[in-house]
Amino acid sequence: MPTEAKREVVAELREQLAGSRTLIVSEYRGLTVREIGEIRRALRKQDVAYRVVKNRLMKIAAADNVRSALDELLVGPTAIAFGKDEGATAKAVIDTMRPYKQVKITGALLGDRAIDAAGVVRLAALPSRDVLLSQIAGAFAAPMATTAGLFDAPLRDVVGLVAALAEQRAAA
Repeated sequence: MPTEAKREVVAELREQLAGSRTLIVSEYRGLTVREIGEIRRALRKQDVAYRVVKNRLMKIAAADNVRSALDELLVGPTAIAFGKDEGATAKAVIDTMRPYKQVKITGALLGDRAIDAAGVVRLAALPSRDVLLSQIAGAFAAPMATTAGLFDAPLRDVVGLVAALAEQRAAA
């Protein structure tokens, strides 16, 4: 029979799952409690929650929506980073974990889709969502700016010719 404390932990995990779009799973074997606290504080500053979880309780919490994708990632001592933005969460976790060589990223869950550790590293290398959106907007705006410049060029040339003609007549 599950204890009340375990029911509360499962409820908290369900709440965190509902509020997160990204889960990055890591194996924390070899870290001290102090080091886990440092990681937790560093990630909290970047709007990412880092939590050591019991695999069985996490599987129970995820049973409603993402259990099948998450099952293969929950092996060994597990800690999960919960975040809202995929790229920013991956970048924050990779950057924060870099000094801790013993931490091994197992994989991630983006929505209901699992990716491996190499995918997390590639995701962290991508620019942020805002940068990508501005690059797309720039790609759409560039042809329009070029077209406007092409239509403006003959008028600019006429103005230059009139100015040159005025200078020539003033000199004569």
